[in-house]
Amino acid sequence: MTVTPAAAHTPLMQQYLRIKADFPATLVLFRMGDFYELFYDDARKAARLLNITLTQRGESAGQPVVMAGVPYHQLDNYLARLIKAGESAAIVEQVGEVGVDKGPVRREVARIVTPGTATDEALLDPRSSNRLAAVCVQDGRYGLAWLELSSGSFRVLETSKISDFSGELARLRPSELLIPDDLASTLSDFLSGSPARRRPPWHFDAVAARRKLTEQFGTRDLRGFGAEDLQPALGAAGALLAYVAETARAQLAHVAGLTVEIPDEALILDAASRRNLEIDRTLAGEPSPTLASVMDSAVSHMGSRLLRAWLLRPLRDRKLLSARQDAVQELLAASTAIPPCAQPLHEPLRLALRDIADLERITGRIALRSARPRDLAGLRDTLASLPAVRGALAGASTARLTELLERLGQHEALTERLAGALAESLPLLARDGGVFRAGHDATLDELRGLSENADGYLLDLERRERERSGIDSLKVAYNRVHGYYIEIGKSHAAKIPADYTRRQTLTNYERYITEELKRFEDTVLSARDRALAREKALYEALLEELAGHLPALQATAAALAELDVLAAFAERAMQLRLVRPELAESGGIEIVQGRHPVVESTLSEPFTPNDLRLDEGRRLLVITGPNMGGKSTYMRQAALIVLLAHTGSFVPAASARLGPIDRIYTRIGAGDDLAAGQSTFMVEMSETANILHNATEQSLVLMDEVGRGTSTYDGLSLARASAEHLAVAVRAYTLFATHYFEITALASEKPGVANVHLEVAEYSTSGNGAGADAGGETLAFLHSVREGPANRSYGLHVAALAGVPKPVIEQARRILAELEQQPEKAPKPDRKAPQLSLFAEPPSKALAALDALDPDELSPKQALEALYKLKKLR
Repeated sequence: MTVTPAAAHTPLMQQYLRIKADFPATLVLFRMGDFYELFYDDARKAARLLNITLTQRGESAGQPVVMAGVPYHQLDNYLARLIKAGESAAIVEQVGEVGVDKGPVRREVARIVTPGTATDEALLDPRSSNRLAAVCVQDGRYGLAWLELSSGSFRVLETSKISDFSGELARLRPSELLIPDDLASTLSDFLSGSPARRRPPWHFDAVAARRKLTEQFGTRDLRGFGAEDLQPALGAAGALLAYVAETARAQLAHVAGLTVEIPDEALILDAASRRNLEIDRTLAGEPSPTLASVMDSAVSHMGSRLLRAWLLRPLRDRKLLSARQDAVQELLAASTAIPPCAQPLHEPLRLALRDIADLERITGRIALRSARPRDLAGLRDTLASLPAVRGALAGASTARLTELLERLGQHEALTERLAGALAESLPLLARDGGVFRAGHDATLDELRGLSENADGYLLDLERRERERSGIDSLKVAYNRVHGYYIEIGKSHAAKIPADYTRRQTLTNYERYITEELKRFEDTVLSARDRALAREKALYEALLEELAGHLPALQATAAALAELDVLAAFAERAMQLRLVRPELAESGGIEIVQGRHPVVESTLSEPFTPNDLRLDEGRRLLVITGPNMGGKSTYMRQAALIVLLAHTGSFVPAASARLGPIDRIYTRIGAGDDLAAGQSTFMVEMSETANILHNATEQSLVLMDEVGRGTSTYDGLSLARASAEHLAVAVRAYTLFATHYFEITALASEKPGVANVHLEVAEYSTSGNGAGADAGGETLAFLHSVREGPANRSYGLHVAALAGVPKPVIEQARRILAELEQQPEKAPKPDRKAPQLSLFAEPPSKALAALDALDPDELSPKQALEALYKLKKLR
């Protein structure tokens, strides 16, 4: 849109355009009466995103004013939709007074809301973290910083591996990502779908960042956080802090420190592995069914967010994991402090935790001075619930539970202060009044008394004026436009007292005012305004007072969240039949009767458990069997059991012994990445290359159908070479599923390789049953893992189950029979010649006979006879 110079516009549009010039890439919502209006291109975009009406009203500078608006009381709903669409909005409020300012009422930007800096309850998913992140690259190292403004959590990390960097971005899934403008094209392939916002490169300067951060934390340097030497990470953190200061326009008192995450302290999962394991998103991008949806029985929103954070970053610190397991074990035990004695300790704890609010985000809004009255009610009620939480854990003895109880803190004075100040039932907004209870402030009580006694005074005035005038129908009333008035029907005009002054004329009535009523009106309306002003001052003072308690309240919130997660782990262990895994110092993975927690939760019939053993002499399992037999489930459940054990949770198995694991890699399934110009096979090979380069002896690797994206012999060669490399050179703990039966020979050729297969029951039918192939045989998938290789792939049976037409199945059987009849020692095919496709037609006998004929040697009669023979061979 070409915008006419502001001077040519009306005064109102001049005001709008001056503000819009400061926010060219941000939607500007401009308060006008009871609506927030958007103009021109902003209006067109908002109409499309919000499905609101686009209108034109009047002209400015000779152009029609295109506009769209949303009601002021529904702003949060519309903002939530804009944030979800990745848009940012500048909210412009009226700050002047009508009739005082010359020209239009003065307006200013009150706040800027972006996807990564949203903190209002209505704009956030309560069970998901909302992160603003920034990326900086320097000397081959990738720095990543992220902030949850709603809670104050501020973290950084550095890595030199692009795959690890991409995996961390996939873990964090920021709502908004700041990147240097000069690196936008370089980073585009690794942003994991995160919405990127370009910023000037100088915003990522590490020297300036160090200065900003020390000012924010009130420290001389960053050594206390272990971040002094992290150049690219600090550059990212500085850019992030500058952006928040620009948009939030508030003090960040709750951002009081920096946490440095060390990648090697956690199990490393790349982006593909996170996606394939469906930890908190299905492959289709849905939140359920996933590992998180099955494991999350937390009773608070804080607990849900922390539980997801633990699942997405499983730790390697075995001391910490054992402490968590000890806590879960004790929470499963019967309580001796709370009757009945048979009640597991986690049950009264979860009951007490049900009364806590989202203290983590409430403290964030207090720090930003954006907390609403109901946030303070949540804080009051949460602090009042702490004695019940302590009582539920009165008998706890494990180190972790004892430590968390201490970290809850003592807040008796603050609890009493909030209980004495706040009304029992609070309004949505502080400006509506009614926040403070009677007796909290004498001045407020006096002003409220003037307003609350108005009804009695008006009834007395009405009675007196009826007696004085002799008009029984006279009534005293009030409306917001005209204030207080005396209403009298026109038929009583002769009885109107001389001191009545006409205020308004209606069809059948006249409305009057008297000096007494005018004085009362001035007193009452003034009292109401002064009462609201007094409440506003008291509210701001209370927020300022609460800000002084932020560190203690943040510690309480963190302790409550962790108690909630540990109690949820205990509840899940009881309900899902989970057992405590042994975290062994020696290597290997031994799982007895392991189960896939997500698949099991979706089945109506019992899940078939399976064992897994990987150790020094058994490093790679070649897994064969039919599609739909359960290979992928078997592989994924191993990874999920390992992952759960490294969060401190119990696991779905009869028993599990796990040696040290540093990474989990999965190469399961693939699809085209058309945006990056990569075919399915290229994606498959890229993932395979990442695993072969980065896996170690302590890595768990899942490889499914490597090489299927290319021709038969190329695929077989790549699959076998990859398996050999993992078994011999890398020696990772590997589950290698394949349909290339030639690879099963590795078990007899290479050390550390063994064969297992998924068991299938095959039986004869009439040939008409569902899933029967053309030979009249059908399958029952038993999903049981057995030692040794499978003897068949059962591809035709699975094709029949999928509904492939019978003529195609019959033709496939004929082709298969011919291929199987070829001599075992047949010459190897010419690698330059095209390879036989499994779905090509078999060699034609008629064509072979025709090739053998020499037309020059045939008589007419012989040629005719040959033609008849060829016709029979067709």
